[in-house]
Amino acid sequence: MAKALINDGFRVGILGGGQLGKMLALAAQNWELTTWILDASSEFPAAQVCDHFVAGNFKDYDDVYNFGKQVDVLTIEIEHVNTDALLQLEKEGVIVHPSPAALTTIKDKGLQKLFYQAHDLPTSPFQLLDDAAAIKQAIQDGQLQLPFVQKSRTAGYDGKGVAIIRTEADLDNLLMDAPSMIEPLVDIDKELAVIVARNPSGDIQAFPPVEMEFNPTANLVEFLFCPANISTEVADRATQIARQVIEDFNICGLLAVEFFLTNDGEVLINEVAPRPHNSGHHTIDSAITSQFQQHLRAIVDLPLGATDALVPAVMVNLLGAPEHTGPAHYEGLSECIAQPGTHFHIYGKTVTKPFRKMGHATVVDQDLEAAKTKARYINEHLRIVSKEA
Repeated sequence: MAKALINDGFRVGILGGGQLGKMLALAAQNWELTTWILDASSEFPAAQVCDHFVAGNFKDYDDVYNFGKQVDVLTIEIEHVNTDALLQLEKEGVIVHPSPAALTTIKDKGLQKLFYQAHDLPTSPFQLLDDAAAIKQAIQDGQLQLPFVQKSRTAGYDGKGVAIIRTEADLDNLLMDAPSMIEPLVDIDKELAVIVARNPSGDIQAFPPVEMEFNPTANLVEFLFCPANISTEVADRATQIARQVIEDFNICGLLAVEFFLTNDGEVLINEVAPRPHNSGHHTIDSAITSQFQQHLRAIVDLPLGATDALVPAVMVNLLGAPEHTGPAHYEGLSECIAQPGTHFHIYGKTVTKPFRKMGHATVVDQDLEAAKTKARYINEHLRIVSKEA
């Protein structure tokens, strides 16, 4: 149990100063939790709202170690951090959530898949191959067939580090030359996600499953729908698997579990993220407890909050317009904010890039279809462009 909270200077350290760090810091302010952020630039979103910003590289051993010695509990907003430093801090008594051991596994998509296999958790078949040459050789030997999905084992996020290889031509144009996890192109009905939380006392709470719709060009989430249009049986199955995964990893904090729902009705784990996640942003405006407050509750061992949805919701990611890079300008924002039931969250990134996540909007409505209509209006009428374009 956290030794104290309000007005006692309890320091929550967060590795990463992007939008997730910003929203964690905003949630912490409600309880007077002191937030410390480590990242490269004070221009990043979280630096504007945290209590203490430390300039440094969360991939560097010394920067992470020295930062961790200054806080009471250390957490992350991005997986790609120096886990060797986290392991040493944990040995020295610093509370680190998620556990460095679990994080080491999760940030390597190959080790993730091996973990699911070892724990008898449902996931699609896979192969681990070292580089592009090995992938082409596997095809030549008949051990791998088109089409397939290639995922870089490390450093991928927001659609980066993922290639869908459908044809022979794609082998020359899209194939990445990197250690890869290869899986068949699953026959998918829907992509789902469940955000689950666990604290050191063993409390576990899961948010209702959500349905995700992806941008076909950028391969990242464009819309999220809650509740998901799935049967009670599928919802219960996905929730049960998410609870099992967070227990098997022995993680405290949040775990976002992304699923494939196949056309045959199977629920398969795609991948996980041990932190607040894009698939939980809607909870700020539509649930009893937001995912960010829930993560804080979990890492300081407070009772977890109720996860009930108060109202149907649709989240739309606000992405940088294609072919625009430079100082961000939001065209059509006034008209979009005028849509009833909309809640805008602008992350404070000064530079827009093609398909960069610049913010999100959540639309709440007792009628989910009405919320979808308003969210699609926002997607069509809000353009994030460069002032210099």
